[in-house]
Amino acid sequence: MYADDETIRRILLDSGDTWAVVGLSTNTSRAAHGVAGVLQRFGKRVVPVHPKAETVHGEQGYASLADIPFPVDVVDVFVNSEQAGAVADEAVAIGAKAVWFQLGVLDEAAYARTREAGLDMVMDRCPAIEIPSLR
Repeated sequence: MYADDETIRRILLDSGDTWAVVGLSTNTSRAAHGVAGVLQRFGKRVVPVHPKAETVHGEQGYASLADIPFPVDVVDVFVNSEQAGAVADEAVAIGAKAVWFQLGVLDEAAYARTREAGLDMVMDRCPAIEIPSLR
């Protein structure tokens, strides 16, 4: 179990409203695009992080977490499991409060490292599914 109700609630309601969405691009057929839209509707500022650094949902994109020139509260990860651990490590390095690995994104070692660094973390869940039931 890589997510308990208390941690999910804390991340969605108390960790802050600036969410970096790693893997978010202008491709509307990708899950990241739809989830980012849901997060925005629930008051989150969504910051696209993608190598193309595209503007998505009206927000300027950045090529990496390190390129974001303001604090990020939560890092939402849509990359494949093999790349997710490095993203979690970057989230720790930039001072994020929490990391969220999307459905199907699994890396137990990254989960352990992130928790040991003091961040909240959820793995293999979707905030767009969880947040409507919390408000």
